[in-house]
Amino acid sequence: MGRLVVSCPDRPGIVAAVSNFLFEHGANIAESGQYSTHPTDGRFFLRVVFHRAGLQAMREELEQRFAAEVGRPFGMEWTFTDPGVPKRAAIMVSRYDHCLLDLLWRARRDELDLEIGLVISNHPDLAGDVRSFGVPFVHIPVTRDTKAEAERRQVELLAGNVDLIILARYMQILSADFLDAVGAPVINIHHSFLPSFAGAGPHERARDRGVKLIGATAHYATEDLDEGPIIEQDVVRVTHRDSAEELERRGADVERTVLARAVQWHCEDRVLRDGERTVVF
Repeated sequence: MGRLVVSCPDRPGIVAAVSNFLFEHGANIAESGQYSTHPTDGRFFLRVVFHRAGLQAMREELEQRFAAEVGRPFGMEWTFTDPGVPKRAAIMVSRYDHCLLDLLWRARRDELDLEIGLVISNHPDLAGDVRSFGVPFVHIPVTRDTKAEAERRQVELLAGNVDLIILARYMQILSADFLDAVGAPVINIHHSFLPSFAGAGPHERARDRGVKLIGATAHYATEDLDEGPIIEQDVVRVTHRDSAEELERRGADVERTVLARAVQWHCEDRVLRDGERTVVF
């Protein structure tokens, strides 16, 4: 099996060109999704899953032919991926363990199409939990004075070694230099109180305001940490009877599931960026 993901300026003939190319090269389309931002002056997005016997042996040749025959003529950004090869991932975390342990557990059960090769934390608290899963744990303290050096060490561990970085409640803002140097997309999770209850004690302040919904947002990280393109969101209803502790517990449940869905969709090449938003197939 193979996956082909495409984005390009919309124009007539894109689907026909891709389908004919795959047909002429012995592939059978098993799944296809497409979206256009506007039918006459938009951007077109396509995700195709196909089967072709002996694909691995001819993948390089297939990519070269696609570039020449379809990709360049249509001005495409495109990638071929192998669904049988999991994405290589690293997790960055601080002290909250709920998202971290959920991802490690799902990965161990083969519920996520990724291999977690490393966990980096700015605190040592979760080292034992991580190592119980057989995953290396690296403690890199971060202070205002050492932030640049800490990010340099993180980049040394990550750049070229991972396909995805997951912030499982990593309570540090990543610099633009780090994001440029690391060479992999970064997915972040945060509670959906933001920006109304940003900062410390959001659950207490949310309860004081009588909120009726709490939730979580998973998105690609930018230097404006909580403002990157959104991948997935969800909410749960709460009432005046819920304590701040109960709000936090229920919020953690939502954070786990939202982050897991976002990570899985990314690993299945279902998420395509469209400027400040995403298209999710």
